Amino acid sequence: MAFTIDLSGKTAIITGSNSGIGLGIAWELARAGANVVLNSFTNKEEDHAIASEIASETGVNARYIKADMSQGGECRELIAKAGDCDILVNNAGIQHVAAIPDFPPEKWDAIIAINLSSAFHTSAAALPKMRKAGWGRVINIASAHGLTASPYKSAYIAAKHGIVGLTKTTALETAEEPITANTICPGYVLTPLVEAQIPDTMKEYDMSREDVIKNVMLKRQPSKEFATVEQMGGTCAFLCSDAAAQITGTAISVDGGWTAL
Repeated sequence: MAFTIDLSGKTAIITGSNSGIGLGIAWELARAGANVVLNSFTNKEEDHAIASEIASETGVNARYIKADMSQGGECRELIAKAGDCDILVNNAGIQHVAAIPDFPPEKWDAIIAINLSSAFHTSAAALPKMRKAGWGRVINIASAHGLTASPYKSAYIAAKHGIVGLTKTTALETAEEPITANTICPGYVLTPLVEAQIPDTMKEYDMSREDVIKNVMLKRQPSKEFATVEQMGGTCAFLCSDAAAQITGTAISVDGGWTAL
């Protein structure tokens, strides 16, 4: 049997998807034929323009729906407003760096809400729709920091470890149904946000672009290459395919060997 990735007729909701990894995932799922629902907490013309561009270039239905992932009610409303939800990609996330004694409690609360609790709320709203449709895919975007740790990132690491655990529980609760749940754990991905950090890092360390990337930014990534947003999207598309129907409850590392160390 030859496997192809054809998601025609499926609807994918991707949280935090007006830029970076989330947008890369939206593009790849659309190229595979899925209708896509983009999301972030803003409601600008350019947000809707991104959806229009995806629709015009791929021929799928693409929409943008504003929802604040720090608010559980809005997470659930996003799923309700989208209508169908065959594929749920929980990607929204924020970061803050500080030692535990100095970590602002409000930052802790926001990171746990956006990076972890939002995935619970969206999954709770989406699973009944998947069960009714008789098919579903839940893909949670964690991080290499969902499997390992670094200092000064307590909230982010706690949330991403939590995402891996939530995914396993989701997989076990749907194990006898045609629904899978998996986690993708990226290492350093070359997003516009990361790209924008390179010049300042070059100045800080008085290094060339190549040396900054290899010896500072990718110090813990053995491949010494960034992953790309297209690779994140391709991994998501694979997990939605029939070839991945028996892959569930798994954390897939896309980290250039980071967690192999």
